[in-house]
Amino acid sequence: MSGAFAAAEADLAAQVAEAAASGRALEIRGGGAHRGWGRPVVAAAVLETAALAGIALYEPGELTLVAGAGTPLREVETALAARGQRFGFEPPDWRALLGTAGEATLGGVFACGLAGPRRMRAGSARDHALGLRFIDGLGRVHRAGGRVMKNVTGLDMTRLLCGSHGTLGVITELALRTSPIPETQATLLLRGLSDRAAVAAMAAALGSPYEVSGAAHDPARGETWLRVEGFSGLLETRAARLARLLKPHGAAEILSAPQSAEIWRAVGEARAFAGEPGALWRMSLKPADAPILAEEARALGGEVLYDWGGALLWALVPEGEFDDEDAGAAVLRGALARRGGGGHATLLRGSASLRRSVPVFQPLAPGVEAVTARLRRVFDPRGILNPGRMTPEALSVSQP
Repeated sequence: MSGAFAAAEADLAAQVAEAAASGRALEIRGGGAHRGWGRPVVAAAVLETAALAGIALYEPGELTLVAGAGTPLREVETALAARGQRFGFEPPDWRALLGTAGEATLGGVFACGLAGPRRMRAGSARDHALGLRFIDGLGRVHRAGGRVMKNVTGLDMTRLLCGSHGTLGVITELALRTSPIPETQATLLLRGLSDRAAVAAMAAALGSPYEVSGAAHDPARGETWLRVEGFSGLLETRAARLARLLKPHGAAEILSAPQSAEIWRAVGEARAFAGEPGALWRMSLKPADAPILAEEARALGGEVLYDWGGALLWALVPEGEFDDEDAGAAVLRGALARRGGGGHATLLRGSASLRRSVPVFQPLAPGVEAVTARLRRVFDPRGILNPGRMTPEALSVSQP
């Protein structure tokens, strides 16, 4: 740990301790790229993590990188690309989708638990985390996990903080596993499939031995995309064999590496919905249930996009003009509950009034909610870290 980083971390810890002592709520902010996600935070001050920047350790041979949470993601990805590496979970750029500006930071990506189209094969952000440092709601600095090998006994704080949106602690440093960049890629394109036919084609491709790393379907364009990556000498053969396997689902066109890369950037960013009016839902569910939820969304006047082979369904629905309208929350979550597959629906984008009135994140079962509330009380007893971001309930804090 450099002296500058240690000083910045100590300063943030002191700010948190002071806020805890006075009961003053804090909004944690990195680069501001994901600020529109979640419920509006009601806080007296902003805690900036920009000073926690810089790559502390990068060992390409060990596939390990350690960097401050405030380090811009772009800077980290540039350093990795220079050594032929990347993050396997393919963190997406959602600034256009959320209508935000600023730089996405490493800590912000991890705190939000972001992952792109490769998630279904490579895992999520938490699956690539080796360890971290964080400040709890009393200003105490903790370290969890390690820098080289994940070795966890007891509560895995590294996984727990991923996706916690800053409500359990302020992440200051992350150790992550990196992956080699494949030599090339290609995408197989199928045209004109219905939703159910597309899900069947994606399932066949994902169940094949050809290591498909992306499977998406855009009903508006009538296109289904399947990505394969690897060495140039083998990729052409793998793509051709996958095309033969998919013949019962239609004739596949094989797209070039540049075309493929552009398609998957657009899928990861859900670019089709960027700048479009309406409430944007992100649903995780069984692929077989996706066409059913798609019909529910269309009945609300919405549009959909499939990713992760159908395990992720984006739905853009009209938000409505009145405060008592829920932009399809009851319909979509009710349909998920009836399917009984344990799926969940997250309101990724909506007006501030909608995000205040509708649970942004899938409501938890009573037992799980009780455990979650206890964890928040343990790590943030005064409820000062991003209060209200994930749930409307906040512990006693002073208001601005």
